[in-house]
Amino acid sequence: MKTKIFDCETEFELEEKINEFLENNELVDIKYQVAIGICGEEQIYCFSALILYQ
Repeated sequence: MKTKIFDCETEFELEEKINEFLENNELVDIKYQVAIGICGEEQIYCFSALILYQ
């Protein structure tokens, strides 16, 4: 078993990267997380996933 971590600014970018990766790898599990930070008046989002694959 191996792991791969993805970290993106939008959920759409994360989805695209995961789908591309899984075309050539056998999925075991996905752990998904969203983090939100505030810088001044701006909200910053971080969408990440840990992929377990064979």
